[in-house]
Amino acid sequence: MIVIKTNRFILRPFQKGDEQSLVKNINNKKIYEATLRIPYPYRLQDANKYIDKCLKVILQNKPKSLSLAIEIDQQVVGGIGLDHIEKHQAELGYWLGENYWGKGIITEAAKLLTEFGFKKLGLARIYAYVYPSNKASMRVLQKNGFTREGFLRKNVIKKGRLLDSYLFAKVVG
Repeated sequence: MIVIKTNRFILRPFQKGDEQSLVKNINNKKIYEATLRIPYPYRLQDANKYIDKCLKVILQNKPKSLSLAIEIDQQVVGGIGLDHIEKHQAELGYWLGENYWGKGIITEAAKLLTEFGFKKLGLARIYAYVYPSNKASMRVLQKNGFTREGFLRKNVIKKGRLLDSYLFAKVVG
């Protein structure tokens, strides 16, 4: 089980009991607008379903995803993970409750998870997609040494609309 402790927060697997603080911090239209897979409104049933999924993934021999809670004062205030883990690469994704924005928390969490992916999982490439409007997320990636590799036109569908995104990546060596 992965647990990474810092002076400001803990990265750890989601667990039963996280549902209330998860809903409290993720149920935000701004978070929904900046992410692809988080529903809005985010309800207790969404949290239950997500945590059950995370608990099943933990039991897998070679999981294709890794989802960690960002815990502060025994509350889930954010989440970060690697998805589509395939041989040498994975996709980085994250969110953080609005009350914690602008404090460098997600930048530090992204650094720690990226290092984990390279050192412990043996990845050679970690990539992330960002909507053009999400300047804060682009700064997080750039501060962590990610390079913008491209602009993908009509790359995703959200609310029935085709949206563009930037592709950022960081590679070993």
